Amino acid sequence: MDITKLAASRATCLRRQVGALLVKDNHILASGYNGAPSGLKHCLDIGCLRDRQKIPSGQRHELCRGLHAEQNVLIQAAVHGIAVKGATVYATHQPCILCAKMLINAGIKRVVFAGDYPDQMALDMFGEADIQLVLFSPQK
Repeated sequence: MDITKLAASRATCLRRQVGALLVKDNHILASGYNGAPSGLKHCLDIGCLRDRQKIPSGQRHELCRGLHAEQNVLIQAAVHGIAVKGATVYATHQPCILCAKMLINAGIKRVVFAGDYPDQMALDMFGEADIQLVLFSPQK
């Protein structure tokens, strides 16, 4: 999870810094963080439309110019031709419903996350898809 937090430190979102890793057979396959598509201006540079419109967290995802960390980790794997079926995703926050649907279709079997996110529908869909959810608890 420490590596996931390091990935999140690269995030360019003004609202929330999220990182994600794809892991299979104890090997990191790809990493991702939330931010604008490659080559486009980031919210750090031009501001946040959702903040300007006072849109609550977890709503109106389509108005955000950024990709979520979970989306980016799947895209990075695809760009590099890495099979992800059966992998585990580690994320700094609970995935939203959009990311949940993508992770389900990608064949992810387990999601380990540290922080919460206000999206019960995502949790319900993970349950229906029989994907193991693990709330990360640091070892003391």
